Amino acid sequence: MSKIKIILADDHSVLRTGLKLLLNNEPDLIVAGEASDGEQLLRLLESVTADVLITDLAMPNMGGLECIKEIKSRGYSIKILVLTMYEDEHYLKTAMQAGALGYVEKQAVDTELFEAVRTVAKGQRYLSPGNAQLLLNTLLTETPVTQSDDPYVVLTHREREVLKYMVRGYSMSQVAQLLCISVKTVDTYKTRMMEKLGCTEKCQLVQYAIKYGMLPTST
Repeated sequence: MSKIKIILADDHSVLRTGLKLLLNNEPDLIVAGEASDGEQLLRLLESVTADVLITDLAMPNMGGLECIKEIKSRGYSIKILVLTMYEDEHYLKTAMQAGALGYVEKQAVDTELFEAVRTVAKGQRYLSPGNAQLLLNTLLTETPVTQSDDPYVVLTHREREVLKYMVRGYSMSQVAQLLCISVKTVDTYKTRMMEKLGCTEKCQLVQYAIKYGMLPTST
């Protein structure tokens, strides 16, 4: 029986090790490669052929969403399954729009993950019942916006992370510590983010975040 070849992309080595043991224990699954960040993942795809990519969204150097878009733009045929801690309809919707076929939370690393891998390997979409309901509710209730107005389209994953912390009052150094990057890198993301959003002051960022539900309206 031909095994489904898998690439794991996550910056937590302990998690990758655990996932590799679980997946390799299945008779039809085999881990063919691992990457700890987005840039390493793209280099790995140049030399390793696999059927399914299991990727986190929050990775250093290049986030999962950016990687998904880049993988699709390069024409790789690998099927993409997002494995993440984010239980957020925006991340779910954006990941699926970017090209992911499946979306699973990290707490579901058991039989649900195996089912998800086998499903996306066939080119079919996989969502847990909870995620399917979440996505459906979002599609039915959201106010239509143009693509250029949608922060989850305009901004990269890392820029959204910087935005999230900035509008909550974190300093540049605190953001740098939380994201494990330099203050200079945070400043670069901040500059790009504000240019894309057309904002020149922090108060405008806060208003932007409130408008798109990133902050409670009472903030």
